[in-house]
Amino acid sequence: MQAPSQFIQSRFSLRPWMLTLAVSVLLVAVYNMAFWRHLVAATGGLVAGNLLLYAATFVILVLLLNVTLTLLAFRPLLKPVIILLLCVTSLASYFMNHYGIVIDAAMIQNVFETDPREASELFNWKLAATFLLLGLLPSVLVWRVPLRYASFRRETLSRGSALGISLAVAVALLLVFFKTFAPTFREHRELRFLLTPFNYIQATNSFVKRKLSRPLVVAPLGTDAVRGPLWAASSPRRTVMVIVVGETARAMNFSLNGYARQTNPELARQDGLVNFREVYSCGTATAVSVPCVFSALGRADYSESKAKSQQGLLDVLSHAGMDVLWRDNNSGCKGVCDRVRYEDYSSSATRDAFCVNGECYDERMLEKLPEIIRDTQRDMVIVLHQKGSHGPAYAKRYPEGFGRFGPVCDTNDLAKCSTASIVAAYDNTILYTDHFISRAIDMLRAEKGVDTALMYFSDHGESLGENNMYLHGAPYMIAPVEQRHVPFMLWMSRSFGERYQIDGKCLAARSGQTFSHDNVFHTVLGMLNVQTAVYSPALDMVHACRHAA
Repeated sequence: MQAPSQFIQSRFSLRPWMLTLAVSVLLVAVYNMAFWRHLVAATGGLVAGNLLLYAATFVILVLLLNVTLTLLAFRPLLKPVIILLLCVTSLASYFMNHYGIVIDAAMIQNVFETDPREASELFNWKLAATFLLLGLLPSVLVWRVPLRYASFRRETLSRGSALGISLAVAVALLLVFFKTFAPTFREHRELRFLLTPFNYIQATNSFVKRKLSRPLVVAPLGTDAVRGPLWAASSPRRTVMVIVVGETARAMNFSLNGYARQTNPELARQDGLVNFREVYSCGTATAVSVPCVFSALGRADYSESKAKSQQGLLDVLSHAGMDVLWRDNNSGCKGVCDRVRYEDYSSSATRDAFCVNGECYDERMLEKLPEIIRDTQRDMVIVLHQKGSHGPAYAKRYPEGFGRFGPVCDTNDLAKCSTASIVAAYDNTILYTDHFISRAIDMLRAEKGVDTALMYFSDHGESLGENNMYLHGAPYMIAPVEQRHVPFMLWMSRSFGERYQIDGKCLAARSGQTFSHDNVFHTVLGMLNVQTAVYSPALDMVHACRHAA
């Protein structure tokens, strides 16, 4: 007579191939709702004529995932791998469903490099519930279910048969439906970034490969940099340029660009400010855009490995004899400032006018800035890296006095908020950025005996619910314009424009032309009259407006 435990084991146990197949069906059916929604939309809607296509797609995906899991179906490996897969895929599914994000290598890079405080803003009870129901609960069931392993010979034959049959059926279906699959997946490339767990496995693999291929030596760049003839050796006046790197600001929500709400009341009154209306980012995430914009590569040639293997704009300015300072209220400079002075303003243990609950507003970066400019007694370039409009907790990005638009979404669970309240909170962040930039300009204008200038641009934009997409980080080739179209402004003191022979009226006339982050590297060098072989006048936004050009 069998013992109770033996009876349960024999009655309710599974063979390994049964478990891998069941998990594959579960993952494809339940964890890929974002993929199925986009596939239905891409193929003309849920109509009877498409049902066979959807069924074939489901079977192919289940079989391909089953092949992957079958290759790992060894006694000590199978359950831990499946449990890890369920837990991670539950999280990936949540973010794709709730924020409309897609997952590629850049998104994985954001996950690993984001600030912990920023990451914590993404957590809420819905995420916890999703992780409990789709991550932990099925993982417990997987862990407790007994598995029956046959002899090595029989297990090998069984696994080989499962692999062969799965591949054969999948290939056959692919051939039958290839005529439909090919154009659908070619024209709607976002589909492959929505198919989980394949998307984050492939993206993580690409990210790790890039990290492991980082060069040991950083090649010098622009070591020939010298100050041009406009730097009069006998002039007692120093030059200070401030570069404000915005965060998650999209151009279409700036009233300077025609937005209905008055989000730029202070900048609109700044004499000498030139606002460029058509500027586009290098990437859709900080981890890509910041290294790209400070490199000499340009978006077409940019890769993380290339950017890491050579010096950038700040190094060239240092070679030209300028003092460079990076002040950060974000998640770091992504390697851009590794060889210059760096100050972190992103947190504080004490509460004051600009820091609440350990997080600081952007204005904290302006503290003692005039004193630094005066005390340094050298020509300077100062970079201020904003927290800006980073979401989803937009309401945390600005002090109480800047909550002009409302009602606002004051939670990180955007599903609880109306589109209007999300946009209102976001617009308040732009209003605060307007104040921050305007205050920085006022500080520079007040510096006597110093030629000053300010450049502002955002690293990327943001989706606020358009086409059910939120936040940012979409692969560039499918990213909506909201994530690529960024604000860009230049301000120069009268003495700066005169010294470097830049015609402000000419710049204003060019403000409607199309530019991109590719222009930043060369425009900074051009504005400061730094001569080097890596400078391209064709990419310098002010070159055509120089009196002597």
